[in-house]
Amino acid sequence: MTRPATASATTATAVAHSAYSAEGWTDFAVATTGAAAALAGLLFVALSINLSGILTGRGLTARAAYTLVLLATPLLVGVLLLVPDQDERVLGAELLVVGAGSGLALARLSRPGRRSREQRLVWWAATEAAPALVLTASTALAGVGLLTGALGGLYWVPGAVLAAFLAALINAWVLLVEILR
Repeated sequence: MTRPATASATTATAVAHSAYSAEGWTDFAVATTGAAAALAGLLFVALSINLSGILTGRGLTARAAYTLVLLATPLLVGVLLLVPDQDERVLGAELLVVGAGSGLALARLSRPGRRSREQRLVWWAATEAAPALVLTASTALAGVGLLTGALGGLYWVPGAVLAAFLAALINAWVLLVEILR
């Protein structure tokens, strides 16, 4: 005798499906790409306002590039999620490449030796190293999850996006306001 499906079993099946299929992530991807593009535009405004200070300050050009990578990564992830009828394994491979590529770029741009003398090491770790690690590892884990059908799949992506946006906002504030103090 077979049991009828319960509401919790149906919900668990739906959650498992959405973790490994881009199908239900359209609204999230649209919101992410729009927010990332808007924040990148605001970053360029901040850079143009303080360009001479950024060019002469120690580590500020690297910080600006780092912030741009923080915003470009969720933008790319969102665009990839929006590709119609894309095989989940292809999306997984793309997310793995984006995670690895952004990780390499962020590691190069945020080395401790590039930080300004005014920036304490603890603050650097909290605002640069940790967000870069969360963004790149979560994006890569989402990719591996799609490739293997394990690890939670796309449910790693929101954490990656939130870490990127939070760190980018902090860095944009520094590039716009703090360098004038």
